[in-house]
Amino acid sequence: MFRALAKASPALGPLAAGWAPTMASHQLHVGPPEALLKPLSVPSRLLLGPGPSNLAPRVREASGLPLLGHMHKETFQVMDEIKQGIQYAFQTRNPLTLAVSGSGHYALETALFNLLEPGDSFLVGANGIWGLRAADIGKRIGPGPAQAGAAVPDPWGVFHRGAAALGWLWGAVPQVPVPAAGGCRGVPGWGPHPHGPARYHHTTPVVGLYSLRESLALLAEQGLESSWQRHREASAYLHSRLQGLGLQLFVRDPAARLPTITAVAVPAGYDWRDMVSYIMDHFGIEIAGGLGPSVGKVLRIGLLGCNASRENVDRVAEALKEALQHCPRNKL
Repeated sequence: MFRALAKASPALGPLAAGWAPTMASHQLHVGPPEALLKPLSVPSRLLLGPGPSNLAPRVREASGLPLLGHMHKETFQVMDEIKQGIQYAFQTRNPLTLAVSGSGHYALETALFNLLEPGDSFLVGANGIWGLRAADIGKRIGPGPAQAGAAVPDPWGVFHRGAAALGWLWGAVPQVPVPAAGGCRGVPGWGPHPHGPARYHHTTPVVGLYSLRESLALLAEQGLESSWQRHREASAYLHSRLQGLGLQLFVRDPAARLPTITAVAVPAGYDWRDMVSYIMDHFGIEIAGGLGPSVGKVLRIGLLGCNASRENVDRVAEALKEALQHCPRNKL
């Protein structure tokens, strides 16, 4: 190829002629990894932690659909349908409704950077690790005096009624309606923008859009009210099974318990890490310990989306029962 290029272009002749022996004699210093020459093996797990959770089959299968370009009109149609689904899920008519292709922390940072200007006052309910992160982001932006609410010992599993619009969605908890409002600056939108045609911002993960669209479609088909009820019933059943094992729910007030995440006080004498590891190793079920100020104090059990079922509650309850019988316990 390089010799043909040299003949076709006299100007490139000397340069192209030197490429062939260089490329032919080049020695690789890193060989192909042996692990990548074997088939991918992924164990089947029941994810009952605070997230991620298992996907509904329809959502999982959506990732196998034909790939489209991120600027194709059909992709914009999917984006528009996602926007409508998010508006339904959050019960908002805000035209600036979008999904952020990143982690939860990325979404939090995006929201704050597009709401705050240097010198703004910023009130944060610092009721756990995410409130503390929000306060830290605000300080880095450089607003006016940042005010933080009094921290509570552990926010996990608590339904914060005053800030329900900022809570996890999952189609599990009623959200405070968000009125239509403008004022956000620099947020990357998609599809037909309220102020003009779609513009390139970044290469959107198209396969992820398919799965998100299908997850919102499942929520729309089931209906928000039915989804809320299913999560309430599953969590109430979980609470009864846990209390039947002699475990103490960390949130004492039933009305304040979050249907999606249940915080269980680590039973006296047990190491939470032993219990989490035992349940994973023997049952293939993931539950989690605490995070931030709640580390070592609680176990977190999530019933999110399609995982919110009595069958899954029975599975994790039996796993906990056995863990209590077999994990080492310090009786002092």
